[in-house]
Amino acid sequence: MSRIGKKPVELPSGVTASVSGQTVEVKGPKGAQTFTATDDVTIAVEENAVNVTPRGSSKRARQQWGMSRTMVQNMVTGVTDGFKKELEIQGVGYRAQMQGNTLKLSLGYSHEVNFEVPNGVTVTAPKPTEVVIEGQDAQLVGQVAANIREWRRPEPYKGKGIRYKGEFIFRKEGKKK
Repeated sequence: MSRIGKKPVELPSGVTASVSGQTVEVKGPKGAQTFTATDDVTIAVEENAVNVTPRGSSKRARQQWGMSRTMVQNMVTGVTDGFKKELEIQGVGYRAQMQGNTLKLSLGYSHEVNFEVPNGVTVTAPKPTEVVIEGQDAQLVGQVAANIREWRRPEPYKGKGIRYKGEFIFRKEGKKK
């Protein structure tokens, strides 16, 4: 039994959900999102909650049960509060700045890295060493943060690179003489 799947997804005031077939549409103050579930689960809107139940007891149905409920919960959170990821840049001369729809990163390469920001995500650089990614789609916000971080991952000897805010990097001791 899925402990997550059993819980209904509560709809806060100002958020509406509608189901047509296997497609769930959630509308709220920050926009609308849709999700199409597999045929292994049944989705129903009852009063102020969305319930997800499995069809049958197969392993795949039980897997999809919890995942589908989490997807609906993420849509509700996205249209009410939105999602936010913060990145920190550490290293001498490493910095970031926004120019239009492009994030320009100086990361110690012989050239600047230009990262085009996709639609549905807002990227800001409040300080030269901070990058804030916001949006209503949890998967897209996380993927954009991961793509930016991939340009210069934090290394374990000096700790230089792009890291998530609050991320702990295990430091190694350098070689000895």
